[in-house]
Amino acid sequence: MERENFKSRLGFILVSAGCAIGIGNVWKFPFITGQYGGGIFVLFYLLFLVIMGVPVLSMELAVGRASRKSAVLGYKALEKPGQKWHIHGWFAIAGCYLLMMYYTTVSGWMLSYFVKFLRGSFEAGTDTGAVFGAMLSNPAEMGLFMAITVIGGFAVCSFSLQKGLERISKIMMLGLLALIILLAVHSMTLSGAAEGLRFYLLPDVSRVRSVGLGKVLTAAMNQAFFTLSLGVAAMEIFGSYMSKDRSLTSEAAWICTLDTFVALCSGLIIFPACFSFGVQPDAGPALIFITLPQVFMNMAGGRLWGTLFFLFMTFASFSTVIAVFENLITCARDNLGWSRTKSVVINCVFILVASIPCVLGYNIWSDLHLIGARDVLDSEDFLVSNILLPLGALVYLLFCTWKSGWGFDKYLAEANTGKGLKMSPKWKAYLRYALPVLILLIFIEGLL
Repeated sequence: MERENFKSRLGFILVSAGCAIGIGNVWKFPFITGQYGGGIFVLFYLLFLVIMGVPVLSMELAVGRASRKSAVLGYKALEKPGQKWHIHGWFAIAGCYLLMMYYTTVSGWMLSYFVKFLRGSFEAGTDTGAVFGAMLSNPAEMGLFMAITVIGGFAVCSFSLQKGLERISKIMMLGLLALIILLAVHSMTLSGAAEGLRFYLLPDVSRVRSVGLGKVLTAAMNQAFFTLSLGVAAMEIFGSYMSKDRSLTSEAAWICTLDTFVALCSGLIIFPACFSFGVQPDAGPALIFITLPQVFMNMAGGRLWGTLFFLFMTFASFSTVIAVFENLITCARDNLGWSRTKSVVINCVFILVASIPCVLGYNIWSDLHLIGARDVLDSEDFLVSNILLPLGALVYLLFCTWKSGWGFDKYLAEANTGKGLKMSPKWKAYLRYALPVLILLIFIEGLL
């Protein structure tokens, strides 16, 4: 089967960035930035993105580009005879399936709120908490928007790489970037916006002291690591579609730059708006679905700005969905020899059925707790975010740096092929010994 390729470099960067850019960029990054010292946290975050995110991302892309294969077969093509590194490929595929079993539901929430604002469902005096609670308690509504997300995502991927994923991702990502700039500029023109910007971006030593420098460093390291969703072969597949024209370090840096730009701009939207209307921003779903709708309701032209914001959120989540769907489709094609059509249909049916427990976990199965006190969604997220992502990234790191794996020299040659930023061989000791320890620390903290 002839390997598909991206039509353009821009298409590759926007698709890859779309996979990395997700809901966490918007509802998590601004909050923890404000909580952990503003500008000080941002500086540490950028540092860890350079010394952790870019190298591991380049490794996942390198495995894909060198092998021209997806998970499992990518390892098999590069590992030495008799080695078992490819076993991780099956865990990576399982991680992508598990991710989509709850991410499609949350993406459906974004689409539902876009429709609500578009229809004018939020008026002055609306209890936004009650609206969010009503949505969670309604399995029909959540199931409908989850199904639209799943079917729509696989419909996009049913076309070829260039005509489906690449073409739609270009449109969505360019629209996303335009929307986020428009929303950020508008938010910064609100009265009281300056106070929100000071809280968000100015270094605040007192906040660092109150939480502790160690916690600030750990939070920055965690955010830099998890923002790229490394470790489950979600990025490897795009490496397998790449040309050899550009160095992987350069492309990884561009992907990280776009991901960070969206995260930073999200804070420029949220903090000025919340401070302008005297609303203290909180973390997690409450910020997006309860706090911000209150802000939009009290804002001039709030219905328009709320509609645009949730259109942006829909683009952010759906770009991740279709990117991971492409991975699932290609893995089935590579490992099972299916046609694209067969892989699309079977995967679509499976994800639709497998996503139902998450939908029901907030209503009919609300008493179901799988891991400790966690509900269905939180249990699935715990397995992906706290176990599969860090351990998977560690496997990629060891595979690309240890002699018993692919080896550092082969990885370096692949990463530095093409024009652009090069990975220095001087990073070898750090990548082989220090970076695995940092990832293990993230893994241990996630379990604790």
